[in-house]
Amino acid sequence: MSFSTYLREGGRVGLRPFRLADGPEFTARVRESRELHRPWLAPPATIEEYEPYAARLTEGGGRAGFLVCERETGAIAGFVNVNNIVRGAFQCGALGYGAFAHAAGRGLFREALGLVLAHAFAPEAGHGLGLHRLEANVQPGNTASVALVRGAGFRLEGLSPDFLYVDGAWRDHERWAITAEMQVPEGAHRTG
Repeated sequence: MSFSTYLREGGRVGLRPFRLADGPEFTARVRESRELHRPWLAPPATIEEYEPYAARLTEGGGRAGFLVCERETGAIAGFVNVNNIVRGAFQCGALGYGAFAHAAGRGLFREALGLVLAHAFAPEAGHGLGLHRLEANVQPGNTASVALVRGAGFRLEGLSPDFLYVDGAWRDHERWAITAEMQVPEGAHRTG
């Protein structure tokens, strides 16, 4: 199944904007994925939480949200958001992301992250975000997330103690970052 609303497509996944109509599927996937997400993240699990969340991601400006969809079925596999976008001399954003349980461990997010990087670093005139740098703040024990950003070419820049309030506690996060010059070409993978 092909969706003409994809902003970018890979071999197995496509990226598209959030829509309010995605609420039932998105929140059902969140509820199915509670064990996978704890204590790393807490995406909206009800329609009442989803609607303002999706609205913030579609209003533009300081953030951009992308649903990761399986191209074969159109099913939502997860999400990648570029938050806290700062323009001017910085041209930077912070990534937030999560795979849903049915899609975890299948390599879909490695492909999706490459698509998000290509979109984030593409010039605004080419309908990209025109950013120079992306950051990902990852809890040190989240080995899957560390492997994901490392594999995409992010570099470890340090540790921020008590950085984000997640799952009822202030949690330490490793700071990972990538710039447009460091980006791995779409379809390629870094190892090591």
